[in-house]
Amino acid sequence: MLEGKIALVTGAAKGIGRAIALALAADGATVVVNYNGSKERAEQVVNEIKALGADGMAYQCNVADTAAVAEMVKEIIKTYGRLDILVNNAGITRDNLIMKMSEEDFDAVINANLKGCFNTIKAASRQMLKQRSGRIINISSVSGILGNAGQANYAASKAGIIGLTKTMARELASRGITVNAVAPGFVDTDMTQVLSESVREAATAQIPLGRFGKPEDIADMVAYLASEKASYITGQVISVDGGMAI
Repeated sequence: MLEGKIALVTGAAKGIGRAIALALAADGATVVVNYNGSKERAEQVVNEIKALGADGMAYQCNVADTAAVAEMVKEIIKTYGRLDILVNNAGITRDNLIMKMSEEDFDAVINANLKGCFNTIKAASRQMLKQRSGRIINISSVSGILGNAGQANYAASKAGIIGLTKTMARELASRGITVNAVAPGFVDTDMTQVLSESVREAATAQIPLGRFGKPEDIADMVAYLASEKASYITGQVISVDGGMAI
């Protein structure tokens, strides 16, 4: 379904990003596994991609670094000749109540989550405009839709991604490029496994389907949006959250 397509997935060494990289590879895409600090994990994902019969490579880059992102996209195009799919998954959390939140923690989350998204779209869209085709999928969050106490920085960054998604969808549509966002709810990853049992129980109580999601639940939606089946969908925010944001 995605044979011949070149995909870049940011923050793909673990969790949701890893699941997305593997889902795209399973559909035939060549996948560039971007990572910031987890080199061994990223290389393991590349090995898993190759075990699926697809191709890929790992590339270290902090998406908050504008120049480094431009160089990464340049190298991808130099290596593969094109870039068809961009998935903005890289993100961090620095949770705290706003009265206790430092300026550094606010800036770090905005830079990684929102500015990182801006950087990759700006760099990748140049090539997609030349191709007159492309798929951009941004990972937002239920926190960006509903807000979440203790996550002023994270919720703001994820809400910003929604605004960025809708704007870029309008800017790029005439060239055959679609831009959509996926908003996960609570998903079983390293990020949520550190939660206490009481916090997990309270979170589960907010989910109509009564359970946390799996990384593959998000990955399947991303793979659909990356495919030709989703060619008439753009500017949308699709919640994959078990019903939290109903």
